[in-house]
Amino acid sequence: MGVTTVLENTILGRIAGRVRKSKLLNITLVFLLMVIIAILTSKNFLTKFNIQSVVRDLAFVSIIAIGQSCLLLLGELDLSVGKMSSLSGVLAGLMMVNAGISPAITLVCCLLFGACFGLINGTIITRLRLNAMVVTIGMQGVYGGINLVITKGKAIVNIPQGIQFLGKGNLFGIPLPFVLTLVILAVVLFLTQQTTFGRYIYAIGNNREAVGILGINVDMVRTLTYGLVGALSALTGILMVARLGASQPSIGDSWVMNSIAASVIGGVALTGGIGSPAGAVLGAAIISIIQNMIVLFGVNVYWQTAVSGVVVVLAISFDSVSTIIAAGNSRRKALAKKRT
Repeated sequence: MGVTTVLENTILGRIAGRVRKSKLLNITLVFLLMVIIAILTSKNFLTKFNIQSVVRDLAFVSIIAIGQSCLLLLGELDLSVGKMSSLSGVLAGLMMVNAGISPAITLVCCLLFGACFGLINGTIITRLRLNAMVVTIGMQGVYGGINLVITKGKAIVNIPQGIQFLGKGNLFGIPLPFVLTLVILAVVLFLTQQTTFGRYIYAIGNNREAVGILGINVDMVRTLTYGLVGALSALTGILMVARLGASQPSIGDSWVMNSIAASVIGGVALTGGIGSPAGAVLGAAIISIIQNMIVLFGVNVYWQTAVSGVVVVLAISFDSVSTIIAAGNSRRKALAKKRT
């Protein structure tokens, strides 16, 4: 028992300490550069209405990106986050409008629903040893299909005013969804940076087999992380329902791609073990500024999807190129040592 504890403290601590070296400073500088460019190129960027609009939109992508980044740290991802969000939002609308359940109880129930959706994804992936991408693509169809069966493609309107302040309200001039995003980010950062569970996430992403040898329940950590992602997806869906004042089946359609792009831009490695949820929020902010600049320049809003796709490809390409360069440098150093 003592040997296992020593191994865990030394190996996991060393791995976690090494892989937490993120690119937050560089990402922050890129973000500030984007802000400066936006200010210099558009006089409308710094208006109160525009800033509040950007920050409010940023909140929804950021919450999803925070959850997605946790999975990417494991070396996995969830492509059903958008459909989990929309289904949770539809269930919230049905509970409040059709069943007359209070917004507070509805919020709690839908968070539990979302966590269950995520746990279902994680259980299928871990128990059956299936590929996360393939499973979540399939579950995306399941959640989306249930959504359409329930709503028949129609929005649920007349959402109670008692919950709309979560999506439309401000706190000291700051959009409330963004305030909630900062709270969630603080909680998830504490979870990933200061707890044993968080160290396990980084270690599993870095070397899953080595962590399993130490006797750690790798599948449990993975499944619980999927549950966390499901709960955050549900919360995002409910916040969007509160903002729109209606439960729309199309909620979250663009969040999957943007959450992955935001995480990768923010320095989270697709191979796992490297990065931080804070970087994912900065990545989401960069994407939001780019999309806002497209609108301010009068470019067709449909180009936003194309731009998001380009950003994803460039971000993934940069990550892969960086990995290849680093591997090449390591090989050259190893060869140089052998020659000497």
